[in-house]
Amino acid sequence: MSRLHQSRIADFQEVLGEPTVALTKLRELCFSGIPFDGGLRCLCWKILLNYLPLEKALWSSLLKKQRDLYSQFLKEMIIQPGIAKANLGVSREDVTLEDHPLNPNPDSRWNTYFKDNEVLLQIDKDVRRLYPDMAFFQRPTDYPCLLILDPQNEFETLRRRVEQTTLKSQTVARNRSGVTNVSSPLKSTPSSLSEYEVLPNGCEAHWEVVERILFIYAKLNPGIAYVQGMNEIVGPLYYTFATDPNSEWKEHAEADTFFCFTNLMSEIRDNFIKSLDDSQCGITYKMEKVYSTLKEKDVELYLKLQEQNIKPQFFAFRWLTLLLSQEFLLPDVIRIWDSLFADDKRFDFLLLVCCAMLTLIRDQLLEGDFTLNMRLLQDYPISDVHLILKKAKELQDSK
Repeated sequence: MSRLHQSRIADFQEVLGEPTVALTKLRELCFSGIPFDGGLRCLCWKILLNYLPLEKALWSSLLKKQRDLYSQFLKEMIIQPGIAKANLGVSREDVTLEDHPLNPNPDSRWNTYFKDNEVLLQIDKDVRRLYPDMAFFQRPTDYPCLLILDPQNEFETLRRRVEQTTLKSQTVARNRSGVTNVSSPLKSTPSSLSEYEVLPNGCEAHWEVVERILFIYAKLNPGIAYVQGMNEIVGPLYYTFATDPNSEWKEHAEADTFFCFTNLMSEIRDNFIKSLDDSQCGITYKMEKVYSTLKEKDVELYLKLQEQNIKPQFFAFRWLTLLLSQEFLLPDVIRIWDSLFADDKRFDFLLLVCCAMLTLIRDQLLEGDFTLNMRLLQDYPISDVHLILKKAKELQDSK
């Protein structure tokens, strides 16, 4: 380990060792990349995403409270409906017409259940393809959810629900036309044959844990529920927490990911809501902002893209909505997120990163025609994220 790396770790430990974490100092350190060692990144992300308060004395009680709350969500939203469904076949006399699965009444519990199944199928389809080039999501977790796998609990699990509902999967409508086209050439989608398999009973793959997190989020946030692409936001968070070198944190990766994802979504959910597209907080506004920033920084390149009628929707939609998670390999995405989460104007910096990505390939863009340039932007050619972040920082400093 280099001396520089050791001194960086020491800097982090010093800031995190204080009874009250100095947020400005922590942000500065994190902005240049967080070491993985000793679980530093996991801890810093939890603070930067407002999951952990700055007063360390409050951590243990807060974590206990949140993790208990998550268990409560699992009981209410997965286990209880699952028990009700499992019992349906056992004793028929207590099923009143009110609660009969075929009751068309929109308020019936079963109507909700079947509606939820449509959301679940969409989630299932998307999480079975998370980072296909990495084995991680297909591997069993060391900490399967005991609540869910408890053999005492005779209930219909999400896994079972998916198997029983797959017949209806053809009817799952795409949630949002724009985000359906989010796969980049970097991540070739495996055919349905090579989608992740279900592990034997008693084991859970990491992708199943992610599925549960997204399902609970959808249930608690019916206004947005699940939109394709959220899987790409939760994936890097869960991966980071589930590979934490400290097992006492790693054990709770599911609950901690859920709350950090919820907090992150509260900041970016407007990108996923179509009706907000043209408002100040919507995605269209942000895409235009990438171009207006480019115009300030490199007018020649801006005019070239305008002249070729290359609209920001063609590439920046995916860059911004998914926080660049589709453009780079996972370790690089995580490094970009260190800087994004650390920046106090979090998503202003994202616009600068997008601008940096454009200016770094300006020579190719200025020479290329529409087709060639579209290919460059859809499958971004530079993989060195340090170069991109350095350029973005230069753009930020030159304001």
